[in-house]
Amino acid sequence: MSQHICGPGCQHGLSPEQQADAKEEFKSARRSFLRDAMVVGGSAVSASALSVSMAPSAFAKSAQPGSGLASHYYIPARADTVLWGYFSKSAKPVVEVESGDFVTIETLTHHANDDAERMVRGDAGAESVFHWDAQRKGVNRRGAGPMDAKVGAGGGQGVHICTGPVRIKGAEPGDILEVRIVDVVPRPCANPAYKGRAFGSNAAANWGFHYGDTLTEPKKREVVTIYEIDATGERNWARAVYNYRWTPQTDPFGVVHPTIDYPGVPVDHRTITKNDKVLKNIRIPVRPHFGTMGVAPAEADMVTSIPPNYTGGNIDNWRIGKGATLYYPVAVPGAMFSVGDPHASQGDSELCGTAIECSLTGTFQLILHKKAQLPGTPLADLRYPLLETPDEWLLHGFSYANYLAELGPDAQNLIYQKSSVDLALRDAYHKMRHFLMTTQGLGEDEAISLMSIAVDFGITQVVDGNWGVHAVVRKSIFPARDL
Repeated sequence: MSQHICGPGCQHGLSPEQQADAKEEFKSARRSFLRDAMVVGGSAVSASALSVSMAPSAFAKSAQPGSGLASHYYIPARADTVLWGYFSKSAKPVVEVESGDFVTIETLTHHANDDAERMVRGDAGAESVFHWDAQRKGVNRRGAGPMDAKVGAGGGQGVHICTGPVRIKGAEPGDILEVRIVDVVPRPCANPAYKGRAFGSNAAANWGFHYGDTLTEPKKREVVTIYEIDATGERNWARAVYNYRWTPQTDPFGVVHPTIDYPGVPVDHRTITKNDKVLKNIRIPVRPHFGTMGVAPAEADMVTSIPPNYTGGNIDNWRIGKGATLYYPVAVPGAMFSVGDPHASQGDSELCGTAIECSLTGTFQLILHKKAQLPGTPLADLRYPLLETPDEWLLHGFSYANYLAELGPDAQNLIYQKSSVDLALRDAYHKMRHFLMTTQGLGEDEAISLMSIAVDFGITQVVDGNWGVHAVVRKSIFPARDL
């Protein structure tokens, strides 16, 4: 599956040495943290800009549009490079890239204001996005809902800060976009008091599967836990710092939020009680990944970021990290790729509502597979997000494979009333059957038997409106086959 199917105008041609250069450039940039010097504004990073902190070598010399070789773009997270809470087929692209190009993208967690001292203060990009005073917000629309919603513009009908969109030149409906995740690292805290560390937030929230089903009072409570991560990469585990119960928060516009009902509300720490005796001596494995990543759907102009769909989005699978590859069916011209909802770690199900929501930076290679080249290949007739890791293939089933089309004009509201694990498992079964029959040449009876004895079905998440079940098959059971 990792073989690229060349199409007309393909310019991905990179040697292994050039791919290694791309990774080294990113590592050099990460060490220096000179992000502001690499704002691309819609063009490839120039050799002169790269020389500031990227040690470009031969790779930078090739980074010229139209040269037939890959370019490398850097997209910082700031108020004018993000969509907060929605995907849109008509949003202005941050940059347009060629098939095969690399893009380093900063992403911010929408939970950073749970502890602004640790996750916003001193960080110019985060401060521009989260700015909110009595006069204005840095990003006003938060969600795909009405602009006059009582809780705030956009209504919180979509919560994730999505950096992008990135337009892929030549992408058309029916094509497949391959997204290779080259590297993922935590965004360091910019507050000098916490140098060398990064932080994330976990919210046991009102949309969690557990909500109301607790042993102690109050039954319906929301609890935020702040976690610390080693930003240097020397420690591969996170630790809890403290937790607190959500108390009604009054935002700078004077709106009271009794629950976590709108993203980015600044938490006034004078109103909460911190408990620092939490999860003592417990080490949480860090596995950085992106909860929300995908392309724009065709069914509506503005689509909430919360329920996942056939074009990807908020899949919330912790395996979508470094070394993984995603394949998405392109639904609109340019594909319009966005990424956000960064996580430091998450378990299957994301049961209480969120993962460790932690800002990350990723480097991606975007490869376009043209529709005309797909027949007879494993990507033919792919109509769902497919995940490939070095050892496995994973298919994502949802309660509704394309809820926007299946549930009608009010789909973005109805989906929250209709999801079930049963429906998601049924969809995962259908997709794995299709995968085994089309990519491995199995008959239906063979595929069904193999699914029962060698495919693992797991609950991806039960908190995103359109619930998810993933099906995992190991590559090693097909020793004589090469996708």
